[in-house]
Amino acid sequence: MFHLQHSMNNNYIDELFHEMVDGDRVASAMIEVVPMSENGNLEDFLFDLNPDCPDVIPILPMTGNVLFPGTITPINVSRTSSLKLLHNVAEKNIFIGVVTQRNDVADMPERSDLYDVGCLAQVVKVIEMPNNEVIGILRGCSTFMLGDIVSTTPFIKGQRLASFTADMMPDITREERESIKILVRKYIAFLKSLNPNDITIKTLREIRGPRMLVNFICSHVDIDISFKQQLLEMPTFNERVLALIRHIKDMESIEDLRHEIQEKTQVSMDRQQREYFLNQQMHVIQEELGGASNDAEISHMREQGRNKKWPDEVLRHFEVEMDKLQRTPQASPDYSVQLNYLKFMLDLPWGVRGEVNSDIDKARRRLDSNHFGLEKVKERILEMMAVLNLTDQRKSPVLCLVGAPGTGKTSLGKSIAKALGREYVRVALGGIHDEAEIRGHRRTYVGAMPGRIINGMLKAKVSNPVFVLDEIDKVQANNFSGDPMAALLEVLDPEQNMAFHDNYLDVDYDLSGVLFIATANSISSIHPALVDRMEVIEVPGYIMEEKIQIAKQYLAPRQLKENGFKRGDFTFPVETLRHVVEDYTRESGVRQLEKMIAKLIRNRAVKVLAGEEFSKKILPSELKPILGLPIHQSEIRGPEPLVAVVTGLAWTQVGGTILFIEASTSKGKGNLTMTGNLGDVMKESATLAFEYIKANAPKLGISPDIFETLNIHIHVPEGATPKDGPSAGITMFTAMVSAFTRRKVRADYAMTGEITLRGSVTPVGGIREKILAAKRAGITDLILCEDNRRDVEDISQDYLKGLSFHYIKEMSEVLPLVLI
Repeated sequence: MFHLQHSMNNNYIDELFHEMVDGDRVASAMIEVVPMSENGNLEDFLFDLNPDCPDVIPILPMTGNVLFPGTITPINVSRTSSLKLLHNVAEKNIFIGVVTQRNDVADMPERSDLYDVGCLAQVVKVIEMPNNEVIGILRGCSTFMLGDIVSTTPFIKGQRLASFTADMMPDITREERESIKILVRKYIAFLKSLNPNDITIKTLREIRGPRMLVNFICSHVDIDISFKQQLLEMPTFNERVLALIRHIKDMESIEDLRHEIQEKTQVSMDRQQREYFLNQQMHVIQEELGGASNDAEISHMREQGRNKKWPDEVLRHFEVEMDKLQRTPQASPDYSVQLNYLKFMLDLPWGVRGEVNSDIDKARRRLDSNHFGLEKVKERILEMMAVLNLTDQRKSPVLCLVGAPGTGKTSLGKSIAKALGREYVRVALGGIHDEAEIRGHRRTYVGAMPGRIINGMLKAKVSNPVFVLDEIDKVQANNFSGDPMAALLEVLDPEQNMAFHDNYLDVDYDLSGVLFIATANSISSIHPALVDRMEVIEVPGYIMEEKIQIAKQYLAPRQLKENGFKRGDFTFPVETLRHVVEDYTRESGVRQLEKMIAKLIRNRAVKVLAGEEFSKKILPSELKPILGLPIHQSEIRGPEPLVAVVTGLAWTQVGGTILFIEASTSKGKGNLTMTGNLGDVMKESATLAFEYIKANAPKLGISPDIFETLNIHIHVPEGATPKDGPSAGITMFTAMVSAFTRRKVRADYAMTGEITLRGSVTPVGGIREKILAAKRAGITDLILCEDNRRDVEDISQDYLKGLSFHYIKEMSEVLPLVLI
């Protein structure tokens, strides 16, 4: 607070400058001035409510603060235009308009960058600091409304409009005085809560004028600039006081909340420190009494580690992690994480090999008792068993069983484990899309876990189990969570899996003794590098006779037991099973067949519970009332030959099937139309066949003129089912030739083969499944590419009974065989 006697001389300015250099609070210093004359009034002098100034005045833009009437404020000036303004009006008793900027960033503010209300002021003094800074001392007088900007050179000038009434009230009412008292008391109490020695408290107590008190607080209170501007623009003095009271109450509430949070934080920190010191003291006391319980546990774990058959590198890692556990306080969350990790390491089977069956005959009997047929698969398992016993090598091969659903791939893995006398572990890989599911998570993550491979080894409790990776072709590869298929490369490579690295385990683990058996419906979706690491074994579909034997020997006895019957309570004649297979199932496996048998047995269970009599034999005549109408008769073509209707063979995920290709002609200009939900490859085959026919029409007995008058339409029935692939090329060719020549096609023939534009027939895949589909449909003759002969010779003769094969190299060779 600065006291001036009778006039505003330079002494108080020097004192103000001295305090600025010393760093005291002078950001908005209030200077109390005694009256200019005996009859003068202190507030009238400071506020100067009716200044004598022109309508156009210099404008000084202000940033970071708001100037209130009755306050003296020092400001830093750096703009060239502002410096010119200060030097022009300094100590000349000229009024300027001080207006706060809306946007602090604008270096040359326009009218829109300035608020509408400012404060008329006089420049008391301009002080040039030693560091080239310029400070202007401003005295606020009264508020005014800013009009338009008149000019901007050499400094901004603007219009002065009406003055506000908030600071022009001649008298203060009693209610306003009481509000001011409340305001001052609350503000002083708030400042004391922050700093009891704040110099602002002393200054407030020395101010006498009510308007000076309020504006002093407005200038000093720590609020947003926009809110300060709102206070300046308040239309009445009482509104300004009430707004300040509300704001100070909010500041008190925020400060109380901050103190409460600090106290709670301090209490929490004190409690943790107290618990830490108590734990340390307890640890010392327990050591004096003969060792703590956790020390005994740690000692026991170290002893377990020394007895493990793990490599030296793993042992060193274990000791380092044990030392880390011993240093970690038990109250720490990291203690349980570290303890669980070390227990997991100890529980893993390190070099623990289970007993293995070396009796080949016993293994063969075990495989035969659980699975009918599958001779190639069984032979390969016995070969592997013999080699392992003769050489005593620890590395096991990696097998991949590929076949249609329901052919027994997964159950075959379990049978192999029983035949070899090994532990069995199965992991379902279908739908896995995260690499961490295979390799595990790093322990830095909360809730980290080992991968499924290491978890499977923990379940097996031996290091040489049979490990089935089920549905490996359903793994979701190449996504944002990594590529699980790539992670399996290390698992299934016999040259690498002796040092498999799981991110959670963080040390190498030997998987070379594990017999990995992967299962898949197709290898087309498996990464080629992964296929190269596995020995692929085809698990073929079953022919009619095999399905009947499987139903009699395995499926029916199992379903009888599961449904509460004993073996022999009733039987399934061969003819009944044949009808079930032909009319109610269409699959390479036997899963659907087992469901049909279960339904027949449940029908008998209802009759037993109802006390009804029934025959012990389920006859074919009972199938329709129980199972309903036959489902799959569409695969059987009628015996009559038809024009432009040809039987083709196709491969699907559930095995082979027959496919009817239909063609018809209509008047037109030689256009080709295709329907039946065909894929791009299949459409290309049809286009190839059509172009070949047009190019070789005379050789095929077709008049070239016919393409100018007829359109050809190719249709494949069951339009709701998507169809694609090149193997229907020869079938489409035959259907088109039949349509153009009106020659009928033999009904007992079926064909498959890809075609070229030169008229060649090339080999296709899925021959075995297609042969089974032909047998189911009653086809007697099959037409294949010459290069597919080796595939047929590789198939057991049991599958080929009743079939005749015709091998061709050129497209034209098929016509004499099938066209009548």
